[in-house]
Amino acid sequence: MSHLNKAKTAVGFLLWIICWLDVFYSFWERSHSRNVAAVHLVSPTLLGLTMLLATLMVQYERMKGVQSSGIMLIFWLLALLCASVTFRSKILQAQDQAVSGWRYTTFYVYYALLLLALVLSCLSDQISRPPLCTAAPHRKETHIVRSVSFRMMLTGYKRPLEEKDLWSLNPEDRSHCVVPQLLRRWTAECHKQPPHGENKEVRAVEESEILIVKSPKKSGEPSLLWALCLTFAPHFLVSCLYKLIQDILMFVGPEILRLLILFVNDPDAPSWQGYFYAALLFVCTCVQSLILQRYFHVCFVSGMRLRTAVIGAIYRKALVISSAARRSSTVGEIVNLMSVDAQRFMDLVTYINMIWSAPLQVVLALYFLWENLGPSVLAGVAVMVLMVPINAVIAMKTKTYQVAQMKNKDSRIKLMNEMLNGIKVLKLYAWEMAFKEKVSQIRENELKVLKKAAYLGAVSTFTWVCAPFLVALSTFSVYVLIDDQNVLDAEKAFVSLALFNILRFPLNMLPMVISSMVQASVSLKRLRVFLSHEELQEDSVERPTAGGSPYSISIEDGVFSWSRSESPTLKRLNVRIPEGSLVAVVGHVGSGKSSLLSALLGEMDKMEGSVSVKGSVAYVPQQAWILNATLKNNIVFGQKRKEAWYHRVVEACALHQDLEILPAGDETEIGEKGVNLSGGQKQRVSLARAVYCDRSVYLLDDPLSAVDAHVGKHIFDYVIGPQGLLKDKTRILVTHGLSYLPQAHLVLVMVDGEITEVGSYQQLKEKEGAFAEFLRMYAANEQSEETGKNHEKSLPVAAVITLCPTIRRDSEGTTSSVTHVCVSFSSSQSASNVSKGSVSEQNVEEKNSKNAEAGKTTDADKALTGRVKLSVFFSYLKAIGVLLSIISLLFFLSHNLLSLFANYWLSLWTDDPVVNGTQPNRLMRLGVYGALGCVLCPSAGVAVCGYSLSVSIGGILASRFLHQSMLFDVLRSPMSFFERTPSGNLVNRFAKEMDTIDSVIPMILKMFMGSLFNVVGSCIIILVATPMVALIIPFLGVLYFFVQRFYVASSRQLKRLESVSRSPIYTHFSETLLGTSVIRAFGEQERFIHESDQRVDHNQKAYYPGIVANRWLAVRLEFVGNCIVSFAALFAVLARESLSPGIMGLSISYALQLTASLTWLVRMSSDVETNIVAVERVKEYSDTEKEVHKPKVEVFFKMLQSWVGGRGSCISCINMRATF
Repeated sequence: MSHLNKAKTAVGFLLWIICWLDVFYSFWERSHSRNVAAVHLVSPTLLGLTMLLATLMVQYERMKGVQSSGIMLIFWLLALLCASVTFRSKILQAQDQAVSGWRYTTFYVYYALLLLALVLSCLSDQISRPPLCTAAPHRKETHIVRSVSFRMMLTGYKRPLEEKDLWSLNPEDRSHCVVPQLLRRWTAECHKQPPHGENKEVRAVEESEILIVKSPKKSGEPSLLWALCLTFAPHFLVSCLYKLIQDILMFVGPEILRLLILFVNDPDAPSWQGYFYAALLFVCTCVQSLILQRYFHVCFVSGMRLRTAVIGAIYRKALVISSAARRSSTVGEIVNLMSVDAQRFMDLVTYINMIWSAPLQVVLALYFLWENLGPSVLAGVAVMVLMVPINAVIAMKTKTYQVAQMKNKDSRIKLMNEMLNGIKVLKLYAWEMAFKEKVSQIRENELKVLKKAAYLGAVSTFTWVCAPFLVALSTFSVYVLIDDQNVLDAEKAFVSLALFNILRFPLNMLPMVISSMVQASVSLKRLRVFLSHEELQEDSVERPTAGGSPYSISIEDGVFSWSRSESPTLKRLNVRIPEGSLVAVVGHVGSGKSSLLSALLGEMDKMEGSVSVKGSVAYVPQQAWILNATLKNNIVFGQKRKEAWYHRVVEACALHQDLEILPAGDETEIGEKGVNLSGGQKQRVSLARAVYCDRSVYLLDDPLSAVDAHVGKHIFDYVIGPQGLLKDKTRILVTHGLSYLPQAHLVLVMVDGEITEVGSYQQLKEKEGAFAEFLRMYAANEQSEETGKNHEKSLPVAAVITLCPTIRRDSEGTTSSVTHVCVSFSSSQSASNVSKGSVSEQNVEEKNSKNAEAGKTTDADKALTGRVKLSVFFSYLKAIGVLLSIISLLFFLSHNLLSLFANYWLSLWTDDPVVNGTQPNRLMRLGVYGALGCVLCPSAGVAVCGYSLSVSIGGILASRFLHQSMLFDVLRSPMSFFERTPSGNLVNRFAKEMDTIDSVIPMILKMFMGSLFNVVGSCIIILVATPMVALIIPFLGVLYFFVQRFYVASSRQLKRLESVSRSPIYTHFSETLLGTSVIRAFGEQERFIHESDQRVDHNQKAYYPGIVANRWLAVRLEFVGNCIVSFAALFAVLARESLSPGIMGLSISYALQLTASLTWLVRMSSDVETNIVAVERVKEYSDTEKEVHKPKVEVFFKMLQSWVGGRGSCISCINMRATF
């Protein structure tokens, strides 16, 4: 949208506001018993609608690509000419007599804006450049009411939506646009603060959590909140404008209700007034709905952008965080920052405007109540003031619980990450149940905190739900008691009741907003602590250009440490390494060999001296880092494919034989962390990656330790050695292999973090120093290892395990002789011949398919299709408990019945006749109303607390059951399940899906039940007051049901696609955390950042249509609800002779609530079905293949016990296939 188009839109919008201000002023005059001509109501109403249509026309022609609209030029010219006649008349009238200052002021502003609109329409808009790619249909901001949304909904209704049906993201919503904006603001904020001291210590996780709970942010720390505000301020201000207009329009309904009641009370009023008021009520509610949905759209899109920016900032920080700081931020904590905390920010953005909007609504409601009831409204204000300190205490306590819950969640996800990373060890040692108990214990602590928060939430809900009735009771009581002439008629009662209902919404929303703010504040501090961690020193390693010094690597007086608060790890390092030389680094375990390579990579803090590395660097870590990708992509590592060089590298790294064995050759997908490769294979792939990248300097951290001696010799001869592929490169080789040392140009000997000797092999050997001692110590070890080491197997999963169990007899307590069993495990893909002593009677079949499909070893997270099965709902309700569910329904029912009866009694009170300026039965009516209050408040309190607690506790019970079941099912899965399932899929379920089950589903269930009973109660009241509405409500009810089912078909699948696309984000992030040193060494940060951004954008691409679908649903539902309101008003006008003002006022006041209640009901029912997908995804792993309950090895040993019969025996060479 160009600046000219924005100006045209703003002028049209201001003209619309001016017209409606005139309408509201006329209503105000009529409410104060002033005579208002009909023209002052009809004319601004029609003009307002015209200006609104003109503004929409401007946007429509912009989308059509019209640069200069002749239609709009003629329209503005005619409008200005018509207004000029009135302009002249008003000037002449002002000279002759006193005039209304308000109407003259608004008209002059209106005339000036018309003139400006005409000038702007004479200007031509800029030519819109065609997009480089096909424009996504949702790029048009008016898609809320356009058919493009309907097309997607129709597609989703006909068949399950797929990824190809999703729209592309707008450029301004993508990571490459959003993340840099936040990072610029955050960097500027960090630069404002004084530099950190040299002795700053990095806090541990527990310490940072204590800081969050007990101490505020120090003045010297950067403000992440301010950085976020500056980044997203434009979007926030736009949403504020929409919300302000919508808040003002909310109070039009009660004023029109006042006019309708006055119309019914006045038998001489013309009928057209009633029809006009009904039509005006419909128009106002429709305009309010459109603005409200536009407001929500801006908020949801802003929240989406905020989540994108936060995830991008976390990922980028993880790539540059220092090693010392890394120790204070566990993988579980960082994953929670990306999943839970980022989601907290996004959820808060939707309702953050309620912080100022709720007080504004309260102030406006109190103002209109003051106009209606006078000073008696102060009694209601006093009641609300008393509620504030109670909820302030609850909010502070809730914050403490939120911090404790997040800490427990961090610990649980951290432990789950460790278990998933070491699942093979857990299964080999049969530690599954032991670790399951540890996770369950942390989970129980987490649920205890949730239960305490549920108690507080019930108290908070009770105070805010009872507040509107207490405010109404105190206000009406004071009003009728302070003066006998104060008559509580229908006008005052139900206009006040409508205002109290408006007051109910901000008061009900405040607890949720305060809770969201508390959660977001905790997440904000956690994120600020992480983003404030120390980063690696960019200038710790100098990168000179080619030429100049003949030395490729030089260190002068180097002193290095892993943390500035710790003592140096490397001391007094002075070494110069010529270009193209092979340097071997030797020393005892812990002498600092790997630390030396880390110092050359810039991974350590340089405390003194200088480091210079000339040219590009390749790094092979001691523990090979493998991507969850094909073997080819692991080797190529983002570089351009060079076939000849690639095959040379594969041959030199001894991978050719492995490619022949693997199912799809180099297209075979390697499982996460290389789980389907042996240690030697992983190390060779890691080395091949470094060789293929063709760098100047190679840092090799003991790459030959995991391979056999003959394989190691082959790699050294063809890759590392003087005749290898890297013969012209500078190579730093950390090794314990003595046979490679004579071929090295230099040998560095390290002792306790210092380089004690430097020289050739022969020179150092003759010195009889530390190197000679090293040779003597490792010579014997290497000889024994060489003779005892089995040949490395090329198949993926292979091991030789010797089990020496003590077998006990079943009938005797004595111990039998020891039976030695040698069991050889091989993978299910191998072919092994069974020996004579084999337990199995069948040969192992060879499975060695070579097609590309066989090369795929990991399963992507899949989205189910169709409706959520009823079994999923039943399983959740079963986990809650049938009795608890019934109790919750009874509590909801009792609360709403009491509320309906109190309002019905109020309508009877207002219909009492007035005798001598007062109501004779007012004290009786007030007494009964007060008695109802005495009964209602405790009963409602019990009901509110009851349903709040029962739903929350039921949700906790269901959450406990589902988590335990999923944990048990996952741990019982065989190793083949973990080989083909990325850990990100599992972490996604244990983190985000469980958070949805913990917090979101119980809250949605409470709101769904509350909306359901509100709708039923409102329909009953409307039907009792105006039975003719019964002709309309069934039809509209069917329409509501159809729209809801039509919407859910798409929203449910969009939720599934969004959940599925979230798992790759966590998988990629976990991989990155494990390989940050390799990524930095190869300089591939930008490529990995781009990959992460793409995965986040892919996830948001599935989330964004959900936003559009929600707005599509809301506009249509609120339109139908507005129809109910207008029909209730219309039938009240038609039946005004037989309808009492009290019943009519009660009917329309409930009809005004019905629109929001119906919309909320359909939304919550849809949210229940879309969020229950979390339960569906959690239960998904219960249907996978499981291990037998009793370990097979135990059965095997019992079989042996029965065979040997207690006699000393030795059974050997038993071959078995590994199926764990």
